[in-house]
Amino acid sequence: MAMEEEMLFFCYDKGQVVVLMNGFAKKTQKTPKSEIAKALKIKNKYFNERKS
Repeated sequence: MAMEEEMLFFCYDKGQVVVLMNGFAKKTQKTPKSEIAKALKIKNKYFNERKS
């Protein structure tokens, strides 16, 4: 029985706040580019809206 790993993308905002951007069940060794792109899009949106 194969176990799936859970992958979370997060970053720190000013070293104190953890911002969760994306999570998914990782089924292969390689992280899908679409999941990386999704996390980066959410991160950029977060920091752009925070500046406003």
